[in-house]
Amino acid sequence: MYFDLNVTSITVAILFIFVAYYVGVKKQTCILKGFNQERIRDKDRLAEIAGFFFLNSGFFLLLNGVIHIPYQDSFTPSIILAYGACTIIYVHKTLVDK
Repeated sequence: MYFDLNVTSITVAILFIFVAYYVGVKKQTCILKGFNQERIRDKDRLAEIAGFFFLNSGFFLLLNGVIHIPYQDSFTPSIILAYGACTIIYVHKTLVDK
């Protein structure tokens, strides 16, 4: 483990943090294109959940952009994708009308 700046990872992390701000704080759920907005029961809760997802993923990418850990090139994307899949399943189970 050593310190190394990965500009691509840091740029994507900053983008994720900006999206987290607009979704989580400003409640701009129109950014989330995977959901039918008319079927969502609680848009504030959706904004909160999606905001936490983007914020956590952004901080994780920022950490990996600064600190080099062995095998992080295969580990980081798989963790973020799994976290995103779990978030989408949770939202569909709890917030979407059927």
